[in-house]
Amino acid sequence: MRQAGTYSRILSGGGISGRTGPHLLPLARIKKIMKKSSVDVKMISGEAPLVFSKACELFIEELTKRSWNMTIQGKRRTLHKEDVASAIATTDVFDFLIDLVHPNASDHLDLNDEDTFEK
Repeated sequence: MRQAGTYSRILSGGGISGRTGPHLLPLARIKKIMKKSSVDVKMISGEAPLVFSKACELFIEELTKRSWNMTIQGKRRTLHKEDVASAIATTDVFDFLIDLVHPNASDHLDLNDEDTFEK
């Protein structure tokens, strides 16, 4: 008999941990960001934040792996922001982040700033 896969419980609410699902990021925060993204967004289905949560987890995992490779190349065991910047600069997929890690960019990015998401 075939058994359900790891991710088959995403929409059913069965969690890997004791939480309401297998997501690691706060769904309420994701939903809030989605609503702030446009004045046209009025309602969000229950599944949409789950999908965005998983997408964000995969994005963070990929960026972290590439950043860690830069750390290893530098013969270090501590991940620095320069490693993240190098990973972004050397990976075409992350080109949309270049302005955020550019040396001329501010050291502190305020994610709660409304102007940050209007671009």
